[in-house]
Amino acid sequence: MAQPARERGEPILVARGLGKSYPTADGALDVLSGLDLEIHAGEMVAVVGESGTGKSTLLHLLGALDRPTSGTVHFRGEEVFGKDDDALAAFRNRALGFVFQFHHLLPEFSAVENVEMPALIAGQSMDAARPRARGLLESLGLGERVEHRPSQLSGGEQQRVAVARALMNRPGLVLMDEPTGNLDVTTAGRLHDELRRLSREEDGAFVIVTHNPALADLADRVLRLEGGRLNPA
Repeated sequence: MAQPARERGEPILVARGLGKSYPTADGALDVLSGLDLEIHAGEMVAVVGESGTGKSTLLHLLGALDRPTSGTVHFRGEEVFGKDDDALAAFRNRALGFVFQFHHLLPEFSAVENVEMPALIAGQSMDAARPRARGLLESLGLGERVEHRPSQLSGGEQQRVAVARALMNRPGLVLMDEPTGNLDVTTAGRLHDELRRLSREEDGAFVIVTHNPALADLADRVLRLEGGRLNPA
């Protein structure tokens, strides 16, 4: 069961009429069609649905990793897809955080260096970025592992580093695609608890695609993607 509703202010993200289609030999394949969505600050939203229904496609559109065929996305009142590719890349690094099923950590860098990378890309100095990077890792129970490289960390530890990296620039929206998909039950349970806590403390919105009922139960809202549109689960 989703968490009890809490008071919500103005939405930070508004998607209207969002559509995505792909060309095939038999014509266009509509994956998403006329999809509407509002996300509020501090809110955790889980998106569930059968495989192949377009959940990852939706995350890619919300995260400006791909452009929609139709519709609009506004983030804090700003039209996202009115930007060119360079401006979109800068927007993603500044405003969004991403966590995928595979952590994509840079193997040659330590945990803390991986976490501070988004801040360095945004122009912060290492001296300015390091305290927050360390603080995030400590808050996720990795205070003794900050100098370890990914190969020296367990799967659960690697995924927690990826979560810390996603939060580094204090994004307004964090997008997660099956973040516990490769973790054992115990480790996934710990990460569930940490995500719930972080959604409160960081006051950023979380949109999580998951097949894991326990993770969906932590959300303020659970939405099912079916027929290219979202409905309450």
